[in-house]
Amino acid sequence: MADPSSYRPRPGEIPDSPGVYRFRDEHRRVIYVGKAKSLRQRLANYFQDVANLHPRTRTMVTTAASVEWTVVSTEVEALQLEYSWIKEYDPRFNVKYRDDKSYPYLAVTMNEEFPRVQVMRGHKKKGVRYFGPYGHAWAIRDTVDLLLRVFPVRTCSAGVFKNAARTGRPCLLGYIGKCSAPCVERISAEDHRELAEEFCDFMAGRTGTYLRRLEQRMADAAEEMEYERAARLRDDIGALKKAMEKSAVVLADATDADLIAVAEDELEAAVQIFHVRGGRVRGQRGWVTDKVEEITTGALVEHALQQLYGEETGDAVPKEVLVPALPEPVEPVQQWLAERRGSGVSLRIPQRGDKKALMETVQRNAQQALVLHKTKRASDLTTRSRALEEIADALGLDSAPLRIECYDISHLQGDDVVASMVVFEDGLARKSEYRRFQIKGFSGQDDVRSMHEVITRRFRRYLAEKERTGEWADGEVTDVGDQPTDDGGPAGGPALKDDDGRPKRFAYPPQLVVVDGGQPQVAAAQRALDELGIDDIAVCGLAKRLEEVWLPREDDPVVLPRTSEGLYLLQRVRDEAHRFAITYQRTRRAKRFRTSPLDDVPGLGETRKQALVKHFGSVKKLRSATIDQICEVPGIGRKTAETVAVALARATPAAPAVNTATGEIIDDEDGAPETTADAPGEPVSAGTPDERRGQET
Repeated sequence: MADPSSYRPRPGEIPDSPGVYRFRDEHRRVIYVGKAKSLRQRLANYFQDVANLHPRTRTMVTTAASVEWTVVSTEVEALQLEYSWIKEYDPRFNVKYRDDKSYPYLAVTMNEEFPRVQVMRGHKKKGVRYFGPYGHAWAIRDTVDLLLRVFPVRTCSAGVFKNAARTGRPCLLGYIGKCSAPCVERISAEDHRELAEEFCDFMAGRTGTYLRRLEQRMADAAEEMEYERAARLRDDIGALKKAMEKSAVVLADATDADLIAVAEDELEAAVQIFHVRGGRVRGQRGWVTDKVEEITTGALVEHALQQLYGEETGDAVPKEVLVPALPEPVEPVQQWLAERRGSGVSLRIPQRGDKKALMETVQRNAQQALVLHKTKRASDLTTRSRALEEIADALGLDSAPLRIECYDISHLQGDDVVASMVVFEDGLARKSEYRRFQIKGFSGQDDVRSMHEVITRRFRRYLAEKERTGEWADGEVTDVGDQPTDDGGPAGGPALKDDDGRPKRFAYPPQLVVVDGGQPQVAAAQRALDELGIDDIAVCGLAKRLEEVWLPREDDPVVLPRTSEGLYLLQRVRDEAHRFAITYQRTRRAKRFRTSPLDDVPGLGETRKQALVKHFGSVKKLRSATIDQICEVPGIGRKTAETVAVALARATPAAPAVNTATGEIIDDEDGAPETTADAPGEPVSAGTPDERRGQET
């Protein structure tokens, strides 16, 4: 590991001008490429005290052994050179998007004498018109099949074309009217090329003019009583409209635009692109990348633009590019795009209307792509095994932690304080073993004390069960307030069975306890284990800010490599514990919002409570009603009416509850609100703004 001061350039050596710089390792391999408006200012940031650098930047500068730079005239030239060098050297510390598939395009080979329509993947060729990309090749074939009756362009391979020309007989498509058969000279090369141009115009979105022309020709044929030709034109129009329906109109002003959305976490980012041509979504694609450098959303967008348009020119770069965040500075990127297109390009963030709504759709696709990528990565057996081995090596464990338990605390400004316990076995979530806790030892907000209580309660039962039986229990032992998951049965109920017939074992010990938090939470968890005399269970914490792994009694964290599968597994365990805690906390909060003074009336069931509220309209009006008026409600006798009146008179109206998600005041006029902003049990993915309102600090 090199010391950055050993290769730091001398003062005054670095020019104060735009340029591109390269860091090389001891083997002269380029490991990072960057650009700067001022090389002097940018490179100075890398050679400050290493302790002040971001962990990812610190890893890069200590891996490097030298730095060199190239001066350019403008920031646009720097952008172009940076893209060229990243493509040439493939540096390990630069963001590199991994395309999740090889997207198929509809291609028209205008560089041939007889242009051909076909499906193409991979590198784009000069002289070929491309449309797409499409999600599936069959989507292209369905579209082409509809259009061939109107634009009978050649679709056969070179071998089939030559064989038909040699024998003088066209292929089947030529006989059924879906090919103009240039192979047997039914159409000249010039006319066939014009037909291909019309096909390209239609695919490019210029559909209205051509449809109006066909409709006029159909009307003329009908007026001249050429009904068969009019019927064929009618069918052609129907086929074109059906092909157009396959891509719905999303922007009414027939805009040509690309929409780019980014979904990211601390470790990875997913990019989704929607290609809109003529107001219709013509294609979609996406990439996933490891965030191997400290990078903002704007910088991710800049790299995505380089990846998307680095090899494109002309109309392939649309007039408008909509993004979630602008690169900094935005002017060189916008000028670079304009040079690629040959005319002005608008690069901006949509603020309102249809474009903003469509951007939200693209954002949801990006989020789903990131979740799917993580799911696929977690399901790989080899990857899971490597992750467990890396965790064992980093934490100094004797063996891989086959069972990991993770704990998280959640509350809403000190109210409804709960905790979650999630279990991963062999690197996979075991949801039947999840548990959730209510904090009972104290009230208020104290995450460290809450963590100590949860760990104490969980492992006290483990020790009690072990001492009672000398072996694993046949059933669960659950305190009041420690709730199993929805599929785990009610608290205090009979033991339930796994799918394989074995009893669920709450007291089964983990090899590793992970807490969501830093040094204070880890110390609290270790202190709880020490007080119980447990010394064979490892403890660590994963801090959110820099994804650092904290160990008990250690002043410095363990920083796992950025590409470590072990770090990815720990993050996934932590995020799952956070999601589970937030869900339970929301459930309790929603339940508290739905309480009613009628709940305290003895002998009054749910049916009669609803009848009372429905009859009077609200609990407030019921409180002011007389006993005789209450007796008018079907099913309510005088004794029950007296009980209701006394209970409501004793109950003091509480201050109105406030829905923290919307700011709405929830009055008691409706009794128990039937719905709230946060329904109980709703699945919540970790990391959203709504969740952070209820998470620990």
